[in-house]
Amino acid sequence: MSTVKQQVKKKKHEFPTAYSVIIIVLVLVQILTFFIPAGNYATVAYDSSSKDFAITSPTGKVTHEPASQQTLDKYKVKIDAGKLVDGTIYKPVAIPDSYRRIKVKKPSLWGAVKQFLTAQVNGIADSIDIITFILILGGIIGVVYANGAINSGMQALSEHIKGKQVLLIVIVMGLIALGGTTFGLAEETMAFYPMLIPVFLAAGYDTMTVVATIFLGTSLGTLASTINPFSTVIASNTAGVNFARALPLRIGMLLVTVLVGMIYTIIYAEKVRKDPAKSLVYDQYEENRQKYLAFDNGKQKSRFTLRQKLTLLTFVAGFLVMIWGVQSKGWYFTEIAVVFLAVSYLLFVVSGLSEHKFMASFVSGAADLLGVALTVGLARAVSIVMDESHTSDTIMYFFSKQITGMNKLAFVWVLFLIYIVLGFFIQSSSGLAVLSMPIMAPLANVVGVDRASVIDAYNWGQGYISLIAPVGLILMSLAMVNIGFDKWWKFVWKLLLLEFFVCLLFLGIGLLVY
Repeated sequence: MSTVKQQVKKKKHEFPTAYSVIIIVLVLVQILTFFIPAGNYATVAYDSSSKDFAITSPTGKVTHEPASQQTLDKYKVKIDAGKLVDGTIYKPVAIPDSYRRIKVKKPSLWGAVKQFLTAQVNGIADSIDIITFILILGGIIGVVYANGAINSGMQALSEHIKGKQVLLIVIVMGLIALGGTTFGLAEETMAFYPMLIPVFLAAGYDTMTVVATIFLGTSLGTLASTINPFSTVIASNTAGVNFARALPLRIGMLLVTVLVGMIYTIIYAEKVRKDPAKSLVYDQYEENRQKYLAFDNGKQKSRFTLRQKLTLLTFVAGFLVMIWGVQSKGWYFTEIAVVFLAVSYLLFVVSGLSEHKFMASFVSGAADLLGVALTVGLARAVSIVMDESHTSDTIMYFFSKQITGMNKLAFVWVLFLIYIVLGFFIQSSSGLAVLSMPIMAPLANVVGVDRASVIDAYNWGQGYISLIAPVGLILMSLAMVNIGFDKWWKFVWKLLLLEFFVCLLFLGIGLLVY
């Protein structure tokens, strides 16, 4: 009887799954659209077909004017016209003081339900490139495991990492943070989990440490972006300032932010290594070791064969090509998916598996990551509802009015808080930059603050909320290791406090430096 009561109690307090969390957020956003008035800023964008500027009014009417600096000056858009023409700024830029309410008929109850369901389907359709990449990656993982390469490789590696476990966290988090701060490494890190989970478990850590190392690496790296073209650079160009001038302070912010995250993760990881019972995911301890560490079961050591070595080398080569393409060629998920599809064909040749075994392993591996793929599509639905209801610009307009007339320190601190809120609703860093910078940057001149501080508030605010935003990368990352959001919160809440004060401190320093 007591066992039954415990099971009932456990079920009663069970935290919702990643899908349910996103749907709850989607429902709340859907409800908010009934109360937030619809409105738009006018925008300016370069029309490559007509080779002029397309000016879109808040009502959607499009007019064309010469692609010149005079046109931008006319609309008080303080950016270099050449950056719109050459594609450096590739999204429509909001025109200051152009916000207008627009008449959008609020949907009926049935209409809202239809929009709620349709947004989820469209979210999956809009995310098909990312979803394809994830499913192909899952298939490859299934093949690599079926070949035995992971188990044999981890068996060999486990002999070399004894006593050096902390270096795993330092090196992996450091390299991923470097990718985040330079070229916005984010969703691409999904590919690292299958390769690193066995490594960390073999070192005595748990799956929470894997998430902390990879996810915090990319999140803290992009939070403290230095030369990231999708945030710092495009925001600086849109605000009309040189991003390189503020680089020293941002490098200092990067070092402190990542160091704090690294130490925080190491303290937890070492505690778990010394006593696995202190793991936040201890209830999954045996299950994870059986799933990812089949070699560590007391059986005789298996031989690391030539085919297994070639399989791992082919697998790793796919990551190297991906990183090179994203960084130097500007690849996105279509190109990345093509790379890993090519890797799957190479694995068919080198893995030594029969055709039936290969296909069964590929399909089974893809099925294992289907939940992650669905999470991506559901998260995209939130942005679709915001766009269709025309409420994003209204939220931006409301907050822009709240920060006028403040003193310098209050201005940058409140602006940071505003970007935390905006970053929750507008997950695209480049989209948030081109929408907000023409509006927020001029306000800095009114209170006597350098525009570089506005860019820092934007970067650090939208980066900070990404650590816990359900519609961001975190639920995808947790789904990779089957960890609930409640456990992530238990792990990260103290780090959130630490990083919050780091952000406020560096914003204050920025007022002295700029």
